[in-house]
Amino acid sequence: MPLALLRRFKSSPRQGGAPVPRGAGAVDCLVLDPVQLPLHRAEVSVRDARGGEVLHGQTDPHGRFAATMKPGEYGLVVTAEGLQPVRRTFECTAEARTELEPIGMDPAPAPATPAPGAWRIDSDHTAVRFIARHIGLAEVHGRFNRFQGNLWVAERMEQSRLDVVIETASIDTGVEQRDKHLRSPEFLDVAAYPYMRFTSERFVHRGGARWSVQGVLNLHGVSRNVSLDTRYLGIGTGIMGETRTACSASTELHREDFTLNWRSMLQRGIVMIGTTIRVELDIQAVPEA
Repeated sequence: MPLALLRRFKSSPRQGGAPVPRGAGAVDCLVLDPVQLPLHRAEVSVRDARGGEVLHGQTDPHGRFAATMKPGEYGLVVTAEGLQPVRRTFECTAEARTELEPIGMDPAPAPATPAPGAWRIDSDHTAVRFIARHIGLAEVHGRFNRFQGNLWVAERMEQSRLDVVIETASIDTGVEQRDKHLRSPEFLDVAAYPYMRFTSERFVHRGGARWSVQGVLNLHGVSRNVSLDTRYLGIGTGIMGETRTACSASTELHREDFTLNWRSMLQRGIVMIGTTIRVELDIQAVPEA
């Protein structure tokens, strides 16, 4: 039995990688970013001659993607946020490893930015959501229902400003008893701190439609630097013919940064909320009248 396994292993061809299974072929590729560094987590889709997807995966931390498949002709599509898609064709040969030429990706054209001037966040088409872990188990999803904000678009987008004010008492997790508890002095203490406020300090372009909006969040009487990972969605026209611009953004807050330790509950051995809270925003804005 050991000799049979050894013969099977030796009969599996190798070309710088893992053995190729008998009757199958393999493909290897290296994906590079615009400065020729390995690109981690690029999306790779392999499609057959009819266009059907047969494999989907991501590049590893070294920018490599490898897979085995049936022999045949295939198309490979590589995509990544802020970069232009790249397409290649290749033939997968039985019991051989096909290594493609390195795939270099170029920046995608940035979408047109909003016209300079004052914009108002449309609360009817904007959502402020959060996700927290409850007692170390399931996630609790909630939102804030009352807020207002303004965006000042500069001639150079990097010099633009964003200001958002949220009413803490408008927290809504869908359970009234829990919401009352979250509004209490043990949590948000909305009587003492009726608002939280985010004021941007700079916009940093990360390539393509990706921006980092960096600023200060004041919550529970404490101010901390926060960076919003933002995806700009472009400009459109509303049902009344009005111009609209939109983006999605997210960040992760550490509740202890804002003195939200809730020690009285911890002393009783009840860990109600996880140490981190994920905040997700879907924002639409219209020109200020």
